Amino acid sequence: ANMFSATHSVLVIFLIFRGTNGDSVNQTEGPVTVSEGAPMTLQCTYQTSDSNPYLFWYVQYLNKAPQLLLKGSKASQRAEHQGFQATLVTSDSSFHLQKPSMQASDSAVYYCALSDTVRGAAGGAEHKPKGRWGT
Repeated sequence: ANMFSATHSVLVIFLIFRGTNGDSVNQTEGPVTVSEGAPMTLQCTYQTSDSNPYLFWYVQYLNKAPQLLLKGSKASQRAEHQGFQATLVTSDSSFHLQKPSMQASDSAVYYCALSDTVRGAAGGAEHKPKGRWGT
């Protein structure tokens, strides 16, 4: 690899969300720059009164709509997709996003989101997004 590719940086931006009803999601403040090939951890902690929340990581590439990257819940705590992984740790209310080797193509905005559970739904629990995309 030449010097340019070896020192190529990956820009990662993340935002802080605050919800209603006492629910909130807090991410590491950005933007953050990491070297290509280096590991990355994006912090996400949450507060909710829900005993069975769903946590999500979305990724938004330049000029694209956000898309779901990972989802975690008590029933399925560890999630993995495209080299990214996150584990829902309810004891410390965290759902940190990790990737062992970042690439230039991973440059994007990453969002952590929280949804509470709708109880009593036919066929089991469903989740109801609560609009954490406000600017």
